[in-house]
Amino acid sequence: MTTIHNLGFPRIGAKRELKFALESYWKGESSRDALKDLGAQLRKRHWDNQVGLDLVPVGDFAFYDQMLDMSFTLGNLPERVRGFHGDALDNYFRVARGRSAQGAEDHSACCGGVAAGEMTKWFDTNYHYIVPEFTAATEFKLDTTRLLEQLAEAKAQGVKAKPVIIGPITYLAQGKAKDDLYKLALLPRLLPVYAQLLDALAAQGVEWVQIDEPILVTELDTDWQNAFKAAYEQLKNSRVKLLLATYFGQLLENRTLAASLPVAGLHVDAINGRDDVLPLIDLLAADKVLSLGVINGRNIWKTDLTAVLDWVEPLAQRLGDRLWVAPSCSLLHVPVDLNSEQKLDTEIKSWLAYAIQKLDELRVLGKALRTGRDSVKAELAENKAALAARRASPRVNNPTVQAAIAKIDAGLGKRDSTYALRAKKQAALLKLPAYPTTTIGSFPQTAEIRHARSEFKAGRLDDASYKTAMQAEIERSVREQEALGLDVLVHGEAERNDMVEYFGEQLQGYAFSQFGWVQSYGSRCVKPPILFGDISRPQAMTVEWSTYAQSLTEKPMKGMLTGPVTMLNWSFVRDDQPRSVSCKQLALAIRDEVLDLEKAGVHVIQIDEAALREGLPLRKSQWQDYLDWAVESFRITANGVEDETQIHTHMCYSEFNDIIASIADMDADVITIETSRSDMELLDAFDNFNYPNEIGPGVYDIHSPNIPTQEHMVQLMKKAAERVPAERLWVNPDCGLKTRQWAEVLPALNNMVAAAKTLRAAA
Repeated sequence: MTTIHNLGFPRIGAKRELKFALESYWKGESSRDALKDLGAQLRKRHWDNQVGLDLVPVGDFAFYDQMLDMSFTLGNLPERVRGFHGDALDNYFRVARGRSAQGAEDHSACCGGVAAGEMTKWFDTNYHYIVPEFTAATEFKLDTTRLLEQLAEAKAQGVKAKPVIIGPITYLAQGKAKDDLYKLALLPRLLPVYAQLLDALAAQGVEWVQIDEPILVTELDTDWQNAFKAAYEQLKNSRVKLLLATYFGQLLENRTLAASLPVAGLHVDAINGRDDVLPLIDLLAADKVLSLGVINGRNIWKTDLTAVLDWVEPLAQRLGDRLWVAPSCSLLHVPVDLNSEQKLDTEIKSWLAYAIQKLDELRVLGKALRTGRDSVKAELAENKAALAARRASPRVNNPTVQAAIAKIDAGLGKRDSTYALRAKKQAALLKLPAYPTTTIGSFPQTAEIRHARSEFKAGRLDDASYKTAMQAEIERSVREQEALGLDVLVHGEAERNDMVEYFGEQLQGYAFSQFGWVQSYGSRCVKPPILFGDISRPQAMTVEWSTYAQSLTEKPMKGMLTGPVTMLNWSFVRDDQPRSVSCKQLALAIRDEVLDLEKAGVHVIQIDEAALREGLPLRKSQWQDYLDWAVESFRITANGVEDETQIHTHMCYSEFNDIIASIADMDADVITIETSRSDMELLDAFDNFNYPNEIGPGVYDIHSPNIPTQEHMVQLMKKAAERVPAERLWVNPDCGLKTRQWAEVLPALNNMVAAAKTLRAAA
């Protein structure tokens, strides 16, 4: 009998209940007990959603991040938060965001803000995790509280529990050494704690433990390969059965290593790594389980169930009860429930499956494999009809767009002049001081802004009233920036709900959900638009707002756009054509907007490519193809303007050292990046690479409520000036300010402007 199971479920709730509970707790408006109760309610509901599966994940729920949970389970707390007062949850949030709840901080001055943990993308997803920190002195000490509490809840509910933990090699690989430590030197200290954890789970009657090692789908050197062998040789005597789970890519040369590890089962991503499956069957011992991830855990299109069965049925006959079937990865990366969508276009909705619907698909596959296709004949027929309708829909294919793509040539992506010549013309036009100051685009999305947008979308606020309300917010942002003394202003993006969704709403080929939320980090959720067809721009999207803002000030106003690669990577993208084709369609559409902004007199235009890095394949050997079409798409978007128009781009929370040449090849006049949390470590890329253009290393960590001091920002910029000539440096936050409050933003930006003045005076 084929086993069906799940690797993980979205934790935020179908209506983002966890987000709102977290933010209420952090503000001191609700209690810790209320937050914990909400967590228990969500876990119960999510386990109910998984009834009928043979094994259900437990431990996949986190109040902020599963890697941070693993750090606390392993007792790996940064030195700066040890010994603090308060509940363990307070320290947890201090690592996550620099401070805990407002009420938790009031009792002692010692519990004020601390440096938040560094945050970066989880492999090639848009999910951010808190990076584990290691030093040569790091020790580990087991804390099973969180996991055993959740396991007890699951057992009381009758859940067939499969605890989920991050594996030791992935945990070390995805962490960061804060000194000269070689991370694998910690493995002998780490493994005994993992052994204790597995023993503790066995003592609770657990049979299977899912141990996630996605690092196996990357290129591993000999040391890391040997670390896998040593680790699982030491853990093989545990009294639980280990299902080692890989996902997000292909095993390729790691197949033999993965198959040889002394674990009871192996999960592989059969969406991205289908070619691994047959070789693995030949390599696996006759008593090992092979779990196939046959439902895409990262996109929202319906699975072709008939095609899956055509492929899997012969494997089921060959493997018998050694075959398990699951989604490709945790369903954390998709929305919760399609049934929540009452306003989504009916035709497009019929093509989709969210997390709950993917589990329904899994149940259909399980039933077909156990009792034959006739037992699910109606479900298969309905699935087949939906897929056929999508393929035949005239809304998907636009011959005009396809013809434009065919006409793209190399000249479309080239500026008229080199950066050196452009920079002189831009300096003459803009007349900016040394260390010019700007922000990344957005200002706080206040309750008033959100209320106006909600009323407008509900039809209770007419177009003219909405426009008046947004113009008032734009004027407020402009006046605040002028008062602060910023050099290049932005309009504040009051009218924008999300940097991708806002543009997608105005492009043909996109659809939008009400409740298609997924977690980006902590309480931050995004609602990726659905890219279902060929993309075109019917009309200007931002020109009216930007020109209105420019009319309010003599200072340069920066037009704000989201770039094609980020639009692609932060959307649920169609799976019926290469991603590169969809990206170039986006590039042509946004190029039209760039040119219209320039015609309207906007001479500074920022094209955000925050997601450039996360689209990289997980294997470096496959990077160049992606970088070639990604950089080409950006250049198509940006490089039709005159020399005097200054093009900015922004990238956040990624490592750039190994792709710095491609970033330079984008030929943006100014690039802004996150460097505040990493203490300018990201600028190490410039030690051995002479970056030719201007750069704004972010000095204000906007993901923390802490207000940076003028002195701190001056020191960060001095570090930057050791690597990049001062005349090419900008001073700016590390990201947009929409998630912050004005009470935090104004003093922080005031300190930032003061820091720039200090730097100018010392120059």
